[in-house]
This record gives sequence, structure tokens and C-alpha cells, in this order.
Amino acid sequence: MNMYKTFLHGGDYNPEQWLDSPEILEKDIEYMKKANINEVTLGVFSWSVLEPEDGVYEFGWLEEIINKLHKNNIKVMLATPSAARPKWLADKYEEVLRVDESRHRNLFGGRHNHCYTSPQYRRKVREINVRLSKTFGNHPAVIAWHISNELGGECHCPLCQEAFKEWLRKKYKTIDALNKAWATTFWSHVYNDFSQVESPSVRGENGLHGLNLDWKRFVTDQTVDFVKAEKEALLEGGSNLPIIINMMYDYCGLNYFKFKDVVDIASWDSYPTWHKGDDVEIAVDTALQHDFIRSLFKKPFLLMESCPSSTNWQSVSKLKRPGLLLASSLQAIAHGSDSVQYFQIRQSRGSSEKFHGAVIDHYGKTDTRVFKEICEVGDGLNKIEEICGSKTNAKVAIIFDLESRWAMEDAQGPRNKGLHYRDTVKKAYKGLRRLGLNVDIINMEQEIDEYEIVFAPMLYMFRDGFEQKARNYVEQGGSLVLSYWSGIVNETDLCHLGGIPHQLLDVFGLRSTEIDGLYDGEYNYGVSVENNHLNLNKTYRCEHLCDLVRETTATPLLTYQEDFYKGFPALTCNTFGKGKAYYICADFEQQFYDDFCEKLVEEKEMQLELLNIPRGVQVTTRETDKDIYVFVQNFNKEAITVDMPLNKYTIIYGNYDGTIQSFGTVILKRNK
Repeated sequence: MNMYKTFLHGGDYNPEQWLDSPEILEKDIEYMKKANINEVTLGVFSWSVLEPEDGVYEFGWLEEIINKLHKNNIKVMLATPSAARPKWLADKYEEVLRVDESRHRNLFGGRHNHCYTSPQYRRKVREINVRLSKTFGNHPAVIAWHISNELGGECHCPLCQEAFKEWLRKKYKTIDALNKAWATTFWSHVYNDFSQVESPSVRGENGLHGLNLDWKRFVTDQTVDFVKAEKEALLEGGSNLPIIINMMYDYCGLNYFKFKDVVDIASWDSYPTWHKGDDVEIAVDTALQHDFIRSLFKKPFLLMESCPSSTNWQSVSKLKRPGLLLASSLQAIAHGSDSVQYFQIRQSRGSSEKFHGAVIDHYGKTDTRVFKEICEVGDGLNKIEEICGSKTNAKVAIIFDLESRWAMEDAQGPRNKGLHYRDTVKKAYKGLRRLGLNVDIINMEQEIDEYEIVFAPMLYMFRDGFEQKARNYVEQGGSLVLSYWSGIVNETDLCHLGGIPHQLLDVFGLRSTEIDGLYDGEYNYGVSVENNHLNLNKTYRCEHLCDLVRETTATPLLTYQEDFYKGFPALTCNTFGKGKAYYICADFEQQFYDDFCEKLVEEKEMQLELLNIPRGVQVTTRETDKDIYVFVQNFNKEAITVDMPLNKYTIIYGNYDGTIQSFGTVILKRNK
């Protein structure tokens, strides 16, 4: 997969800001080589310099810089400049500027302030992309195309309204089918023709949940189509280099799984709020996002952006403590990244990001703490070069489905504030990860047969034939864990009739009858049933939501301790075919997930690389056909004792004397 046969180390570089200072550009290359930087991303926001007037192209400066980088063995990811349009373009073609949901057209400015539907914007993007591809697409330094930047947002202009109507026509065929799917008879909002439909707005229709859901799907599809058009322009220019888009943390504006057929390599921009609270928890949250991005293609991804020091846009610009940059960089590698890239290489002098961290700051020399730590990262990546391109093998998965989340968070009940969906996913993730297991983060469109254990927390919507996938999976011997508030609606957010979880009542051996929304600060407890087969023996606190189920063939493992549903099942297990279907009835505390995951893994007799992993220590593996690499990382503030069976492993990186230092990483290797 990797385009350079070694880990990429570099990031966003904006030399167009320094064209009047050639001595600075010369120093930059010198500093890059000193830090073992072997790649830069060029051209992300360069349109106004590449095409200063309509149809007037000036690529000479870019060609000169790419040639200099090539002479110094520094590779280039070349961006298409569509993430920010020049002023002349917005002035000449007003339609390229977005219209907000209140139907007001934006003024020029910002970054993603352009309409993905606009024919004029697409035409101008195509023209410059074709020229860039013809000029640089076969340059030996250029290794990939970076499409736009952090795609996102939506436009409600007349062009998008017409495109949305056409999208609906293709999906529903008839207006009667749309009315039925959206339940428009409620509040007497029936449409007589597709031409009457408009996008959701706070000034108009926003109570039709099917409309809201389909609009989000349309926005994703239109953005995918825009990327596809960019890709086609690059192909037209004669380049077949890999296509990359940089995704964002827990971004709910786009369904990233829909980009799989257009993009060649997954990448994302990682900006955790390190040191804001417990770094152990932040490390888990960041690991979850790494695994989500990796799971899009189930192959190595790229860490496209990270901050060398502090950002300029978070509420507090907190510096990374010594050692954290290396630890967070190696965490990305552990979870499947084949790169560590920064925003930015040289700090801007002015405008929005002049105080955003950089490899080279305004001081402009290399005797800074940050630069020394970046050199340490570069040196570390060289030492573990043999791991580059290796794969991640996961035997457990969590279904984290954005379309279901869209619908659930718009559903108006059972809690309109604080469904805590991601937190619930993270509890299952933490329970599995504390055992050192790799975890795939998938959605309902992906197959699940390859996994030993699958968690499906709060799967409010069943879609893409999930019911049959779940049935087959359990029947063939899998362990499926479903939770409260699952199987409630279909893909247009219509409630299922006949009992929930939909079409899986026999698989789970129960029926959900009611769900109790608890006020903040209100709790119940799950009490272990004596002699349950998992040997759970504790009482666990639960909050937010409590599902009241009526079991048929399921066996309770926990029961509620309090309220009128005292004694009702709080955790159940049902044997179905060769497998087991578990149902978690309430939003339990983390300790429950820690214990439950451990018992499930024991039940499946799964092999673990390390045992008795302390809190705050992450264990992650990558592997080749011959070898397994085990990353052991300590995200605690103090050194911690870790028991590692060195009779089975060789240490290939890091310092270990029975303990691992704070923010320390040790990498083990064993032959299969």
C-alpha cells in the first residue's frame, strides 16, 4: 500500500507564503533533512497563486519548489486547490458561494464556502486539476493527490435544491412512495410532487425525520460526487496516482464509508485536546478514531495532520508535554498509520493560523524543544521501518453507524439531551482494548462473519439487511452483543411494528417493551444473577437509559436492583444455533464493560499477547506474514510496571527495565 516503502514523515507546507524570501525556502529544506522529513503536502490553499486571474496560470514557482524537494529526496503529496476559492472566482460567478439553511447566500471568505453542485465551480476546479495533472502528475517526486481539504458543510442554494429533488426522484420513483417513507400525513405535510420538496430549515420544514435523514445522505452523496469529479479531472490530465482526502475527528456531517469507491487511501487529521483532563482517556478516544479510519479500508491509513505543539483554534492552546509528541505519533503507527504528518512545516506570519504549531516556528531555527522532538519522531520512524506496510488483524469489531446515529439523535426521545452514543461505543471499545485486542470499527454495510465477537451498541436503525447478517452470524457461532435502543426503525426512520429488536426477537430470546429515560444524576443498578454462566459477581451502576425487556428463551445474567422494574433483566444471553446473542439493557458504567469483555474473551478462548495490562497502558499489534509487532505504550503521568514475557519477544524499540516511562513506547517482535 505504501507509496514510498517507508514511513512518511512530513506534512503541510505552504511555500507560496514565502516566495519573496528564497533564503527561507532554502533553510526549510535544510531543516527538513535534519528532522528526517521525507514528504510534504503542497498546494492545499494555493489557488489564488496558481491562477491569479481567470484562465491565467502560474505554475513556475510550484515546479521550482517540487524540483528542489526532489533533489533532496523529499516526496510530495500535491493537493487540488478546491478547498478555498480565489476572490476573483467568487466575484465572477456568484453561484459558487454557499447558501445557508435560511436561504441567505454567503459573502466571500472562509474555507469551505463553495457549492459542490455549482457547474461553474466544478468547471473551474476541473480546469485547474487537469492542468496540474498534466504538469505534475508524472513528476518523480509526486506520490499522491490530496483532494481538497477537510471536506464538509452543506449548501441550500437553488442548484442544490434541484439536485436534491432529482436525488429523491431516483430513490423513491413516485411521490406516493416518498410520502409513505417519510410519514408526511403527520401534521398534514403531504407532498403532491417532488418539485414541492425543499431541504430542511429552521425557517421551514424540519420535523419530518425522513426528510432530515435523506438530506444528510444527499449531502454525503453530493460531496462524494464532487470528489469523483476531481478525480476524473486528474485522470483526464494523465495521472493515475493514488487519491486521498483528509477526514476529521468524529465528524458527523459526512458518512465517510461512502467514499470507499472514490478514495484510494484513508487519512485523517488528529488534534486531541491532550492534557485537558486525563490523558489516559484522551488516548483511548484517539485510538478509537485511528481504528475507525483504518477500518474504512481495513488496510494501513495515513495520519495526514497532527500538531507539533499547540493549535490556535482550540479553546486553550495547550502545549504538548515532553514526550507526548513521540507517544501520540507512535500511537498512530501502532493503530495502522504509515505516516506521521504535521500541520504545518513552517509557521505562517499572518492571518488565521499564525499561532498554530509548526515544525519551524517564527524564531526560524532548530534549537527549539519542538524541533528536537520532531527529530526524535523522525529518528524513531527510521528505526522501525520494517513495520511499514504491515497489516492490522482484528478478531473483534464494534458497529458504529453514522446513519443510525443521524436518525437517533434527531428522533425526539427517549432522551433529547444526552443519548451518549459515542460514549457508549467507547465503553465497549475500552473494555476490549484493555485486553490488548485490536478492534475494527465498522458500520452495518460491512460483513461481520470474520469476527469472534461483535458489539452493536445502540443500533437504533437496522439497515442494509443487518437483521439477516446478525441472524446468520449468531447461528454460525458468533457472539453478538446488542444493546438497548436497537432495532427500533427502518432506513427512513419509520418505527418497526411487531416488536423490537426488529426480526431478531427469537435470536435474542426477548422483546423490548418500554425504555425508561433517567434524569441526570438518577441511577439504577444491575445485580449479578447467582451462578450465571459468565461468573459475573458484582453490582454495576447504570444511568441515562434502562430498557425493560420480556424474556422468552433468554437467560438473565444481571437484573435491575431498583424502581418498579426491580428484578427485570438488565443483561441477558440467548443461545441461538451455534452462537450466543447478548443483550445489554442499560447504560452501564465502564467497570461492567471491562468485566463483561474479559468474560466474553475467556468464553471464546481467544489468545492475548499480554496479560494483566495496567490502566493507561495500550497494547496494539501489527503483523506481516512472518512477524507480529506488539506496541506497548504508557499514557500515564508516571512510569508504570508492565509484565512482558521477554522469553517470547525481542525488544526492537524503546527502553524497558520492568517499567515503561510516562509517554514511553516499547515495541516487541516475535516470529509467527
